[in-house]
Amino acid sequence: MPDGGVWLGLSILVGIAVVIIIASGIRIVRPYQKGLVERLGSFIGMLDPGFHLVFPVITRVTLMDLRLQTLDVARQEVITKDNSPTNVDAVIYIKIMDPYKAFYEVQNYRQATVFLAQTTLRSAIGEMELDEILSNREVINTKLRDILDTATDAWGVKVEAVEIREVDPVGPVKAAMEEQTSSERERRAAILRADGKKRAAILVAEGDKRSRILQAEGVRQAKILEAEGQRLATILEGQGEAQKLRILAMGAAPLDQKALTVLSIDAVKGLGDGQATKIIFPFELTRLIEGASDYIGVSRKTPEVTATNYTDLERMVGKAEDVLGEIPKPREIREKVESIEKELEEETTRSEEIAHIKSRKKGPVRLPGDEEEEPPPPPK
Repeated sequence: MPDGGVWLGLSILVGIAVVIIIASGIRIVRPYQKGLVERLGSFIGMLDPGFHLVFPVITRVTLMDLRLQTLDVARQEVITKDNSPTNVDAVIYIKIMDPYKAFYEVQNYRQATVFLAQTTLRSAIGEMELDEILSNREVINTKLRDILDTATDAWGVKVEAVEIREVDPVGPVKAAMEEQTSSERERRAAILRADGKKRAAILVAEGDKRSRILQAEGVRQAKILEAEGQRLATILEGQGEAQKLRILAMGAAPLDQKALTVLSIDAVKGLGDGQATKIIFPFELTRLIEGASDYIGVSRKTPEVTATNYTDLERMVGKAEDVLGEIPKPREIREKVESIEKELEEETTRSEEIAHIKSRKKGPVRLPGDEEEEPPPPPK
């Protein structure tokens, strides 16, 4: 019969075994998991998140992750519709919707989904050309997602999204694409340069045209103003000369023959004061001329002519005010000069505004008074 120490050791071993067996029946399910419970090979239900105690040894609990999972589709070489070898890889985002189907309907839902994605990706890429693949990734992603989601629905797995991570043509194809891209960029650059030269030429021609127009307008205005000034100067000179003649006439009216003789002698004296070469005929020359006129039987005296009366002169040619015109007063001349100066200032201001507008605009400038140019008439 065993002693008390042996019984104590057996009791401890039995207690430890019982604790281990009871502990093996404890199951903790996390918030993002579902537990599939099998007892003696039969499915009996699911465990929700939390603490659970099941029959040990004869019960098996499989935990299924319900979170969004990422699957990497390995890089593979695909032949496109236009026979361009291309390396393609993708990323798949899936989520378990039915843990029972994901565990019992497929052996390994992750591996099955990846293999299905590889074949589907190869099939979809093979139906498209390379340029279409590079420019329509969103269309390919949507098409792959729909195909995979339909196929994995029977496994209780939902495909949330499919993203093609990289489309990498093989070496020769990539070199040809780079050459094509470089040629296209050179073509666009040449077009842009040509368009820039065209626009520059148009702007230069437009500016030259506007400059010539402004120069012609300035010359026209200058000639008009110059002609106006010459006209006023001629009028003023003529009116001044007429006033001078009137004054001389009024001063010479009371002079007799002797006074005129004295003035003539003073005029001859003034001629001798200059340094230029002169020929002076003495008064005796007139007597010689008188003798010659007597010899040939011609009168030696100039017939006297009666001076025309001022009243008769006005009756023949009109009044002096009508013939000479109205003499402008100093105030009127000053007003006319101020009007010309004002026109010059307005023309200068207008030219500055035109230059300012052209500096701010790139296109042709239309002046306020410009009219639309009519197209030439069609040939008959």
